[in-house]
Amino acid sequence: MQEIRCPKCGEVFQVDETGYEQIARQVRDKEFSKEIESREKEIRASQEREFEIARLKDNAEHKENIDKMSAEISERDRIISDLRARVDAGAAQTELAVSKAVEKKNEELSQKNTEIASLKGELKNKEKENLLSEKSLIEQYESKLKDKDEQIEYYKDFKARQSTKMIGESLEQHCLTQFNSLRMTAFPNAYFEKDNDARSGSKGDFIYRECDEYGTEFISIMFEMKNEADTTATKHKNEDFFKELDKDRREKGCEYAILVSMLEIDNEFYNNGIVDVSYRYPKMYVIRPQFFIPIITLLKNAAMNSLKYRKELETVRNQQVDIQNFEANMNAFKEGFARNYRLASEKFGKAIEEIDKTIDHLQKIKSELLSSENNLRLANNRAEELSIKKLTKNAPSVKAMFDGLSDK
Repeated sequence: MQEIRCPKCGEVFQVDETGYEQIARQVRDKEFSKEIESREKEIRASQEREFEIARLKDNAEHKENIDKMSAEISERDRIISDLRARVDAGAAQTELAVSKAVEKKNEELSQKNTEIASLKGELKNKEKENLLSEKSLIEQYESKLKDKDEQIEYYKDFKARQSTKMIGESLEQHCLTQFNSLRMTAFPNAYFEKDNDARSGSKGDFIYRECDEYGTEFISIMFEMKNEADTTATKHKNEDFFKELDKDRREKGCEYAILVSMLEIDNEFYNNGIVDVSYRYPKMYVIRPQFFIPIITLLKNAAMNSLKYRKELETVRNQQVDIQNFEANMNAFKEGFARNYRLASEKFGKAIEEIDKTIDHLQKIKSELLSSENNLRLANNRAEELSIKKLTKNAPSVKAMFDGLSDK
């Protein structure tokens, strides 16, 4: 028999072993159930806190572990429920099984706590890494955002300037106004006018030409201006106009081609400054409006620097042309002189022949004249020797007549 004292009244009463065992079992079962419920609540509360922290701080790398732990805890809850059902049934073996199960689960919980502590450490390290990575990403994003904001502000400022300074004006008029404001100071000898020659079927917007003080052209540029409203449905690209601009440059005899463009305003390639696109078409550039005057100045200065060498080369070429012209003139003189000499020689020979013929003819005339002179001398002698007596020697009647005349 066993004695049991009532904790309330202090009365002592005896119970047999069976009754004592039942009472002890009831006490043990009740205390064990309370302990299990208390431990369960503490574990669940602790696990919920840990899961909440892990859910907030952990990333995809640890999600699989957390899910695995949740599955294990669910499995543990199922086992505890099974054990509780066995305890409620009052089986003796259940107490031992529960004791072993609780011991095992305590060990598992201790192990899980160790794993959770390890995971917490990993989470903290991962959190630090994430914070550093997040900070780096934030800094990069803020830098890019700042660049974008500056670009947007520039774009807004340009649009604002368009709305105030260029009310009712096009990009062409804006560039013309900029140029005219500096024409007399920076470009006094320059030609900058609209391209109105559309005979070939197309034309550019403006042509720039400049000559030196001797009238020698040393630079020429074909300009095309392209602007597009923000509300335009179909957005054009800069390269859509390269081919036509190159065609206009060649047809109008310009050295350079420049596209002043407000198209593709978010394209970093064209927002970097003066863009050389000569890999597509020779001597072609794309610029934003703020680089309109600078690119003219750059190309003009480069052309003026090369003008000296071009003049020297032109002088050498002219000298070569002069030498060639001199040689041509000399050859022409030689050929003319030789031809004239040949003609003169031929005429001189003919003249000599004619003179010889004339001399021969004169010699004949001389001989004839000499012969005539002889005959005249003989005739004169005969005339001098002639007398009436001789004449009437054989003519007695005539002699009688002359004698009769002499008597009278």
